[in-house]
Amino acid sequence: MRYLYSVFSFSINNLLVYKLNIMQKPIVIYTDHIMNRTLCYNFAIGSDSLLCHVKNFKEFDKTIATYGVLRGTLEVINKVKNFYYMDHGYFNQSERIFENKLTKVKNMDGYFRIVYNNFIHNGKGNFPSDRLSKLNLKILDQKKTGSYIILSEPSETMKKMYNVPKWTEETTRLVKKYSDRRIVVHNKLSKKPLNLLLKDAWAFVSLQSTAGFIAMYNGVPSYFTDKTLSHIGKIQNIENPIIDYKIFNNLAYGQWTLKEIETGEAWENILNNISS
Repeated sequence: MRYLYSVFSFSINNLLVYKLNIMQKPIVIYTDHIMNRTLCYNFAIGSDSLLCHVKNFKEFDKTIATYGVLRGTLEVINKVKNFYYMDHGYFNQSERIFENKLTKVKNMDGYFRIVYNNFIHNGKGNFPSDRLSKLNLKILDQKKTGSYIILSEPSETMKKMYNVPKWTEETTRLVKKYSDRRIVVHNKLSKKPLNLLLKDAWAFVSLQSTAGFIAMYNGVPSYFTDKTLSHIGKIQNIENPIIDYKIFNNLAYGQWTLKEIETGEAWENILNNISS
C-alpha cells in the first residue's frame, strides 16, 4: 500500500510540475522584421510576458514565444524545450502578395495561429463551432470529380526546415503509386491562382501547407506528408477520399486576430486548452 501511495504521489507531483512548466509565461523573442515585431509585441501584452531581442536571448532553459522561422528565431526554437509558435492562420488569413520570391503582407486584419511545441496544429480535438461560424466561410460539399491532383510545393525554407530537399520528386513518385491522374505542381510563384486551380482538382497534396485547409473547405480532399497532419488522410487512399469537416472547429480555436492576441483572449484560451 505504501508503494502504491508513493507511485500515485509521484505521478500527481509530475503532473503538477508538467502543468506549471506549460503555464509558465514565455519570454517573447522578437526580431527587426515588422511582422515579427507586431505579433510578438501584442502577444507579450496579452500574456503579460517579457520581450527579448533574438540577438540578446541566452536563457535556453526558458519557455519562449515567437513568430516565424527566419532571422534567428528557428535557431532559438531548436535550442529550447518549450515554445509557442506564431504564424498565419488556417482560415481568413491576412492578405499577402507573393512576388520575386518575397512575401508581402498587405494588412494584418486576418487570423494568426499560435501553436504549442509545434509549427502547426494537428486538427484534433472536440471544440464547438462558434469560432468557425464567426468566419463566415463558404464550406462546400466534397467534390465527386476532378481531373488532376495538385502538388503544393513547399518553399526552400520549409524544405530545409523539415529536411526534405527532394520533397517534390519523392512525393510525386508516392502519389503515382496510388493514382494515375495528372499531377499539377503549384507554389507561391505559380501564375495560376489556387482558387482557380481547385475548380477541377481531385485532391491537394502538400508537406504542411495551410492552403490544404482552404482546399478542403472548397470541397477538395487534402493530404499532408508532415507527420503532424498525416492522419487527416492517407495518400494510399487518394482515390477514395473523405473530408473530415470536424477538424475545422478545432483549427478555428487555434487561430486568433491581432486584437484577440493583444487583449489576452488568445492566451487565456491557450492556457485552458493546454493544461486541461
